[in-house]
Amino acid sequence: MTSSRSPAPKAGGRTPVVFVHGLWLLPSSWGGWATVFEEAGYAPLTPGWPDDPDTVAEANAHPEVFAGKSVGQVADHFADLIGRLERKPVGIGHSFGCLITQTIASRGLSAASVAIDPAPFRGVLPVPFSSLRAASAVLGNPANYHRAVSLSPTSTRGRR
Repeated sequence: MTSSRSPAPKAGGRTPVVFVHGLWLLPSSWGGWATVFEEAGYAPLTPGWPDDPDTVAEANAHPEVFAGKSVGQVADHFADLIGRLERKPVGIGHSFGCLITQTIASRGLSAASVAIDPAPFRGVLPVPFSSLRAASAVLGNPANYHRAVSLSPTSTRGRR
């Protein structure tokens, strides 16, 4: 398994698989899946987004590092990592990470892409109630427009 802080691995003939996490998550959220893929003979990578902290504790202490990044900047970050691989990877994204995975695919940088529970992109209507409920803790306060806000069980309580 390789994080964004290590150089791209030599896959040794194995197919690389780049896991892209969604908002409010860290690369460690893919740990179990990366192990399964490694045991199946793939070369998994679990890179973070630009400036991702190493731990949940660091993320909670400094949520501002998540703010102010565009989809294009995050996609460029992943494109740079993919450009260092021996061959095109399979991209697997979850939630908002699917948008990054799709962007990478549209640039011709992946051999295949998998979208797990993709977040809707701009212009897709209707937005599922579950998406609105999850985002209400953040979007309910206009002061959050350019800030990163962590979700917690208490921040979404009563919105079910």
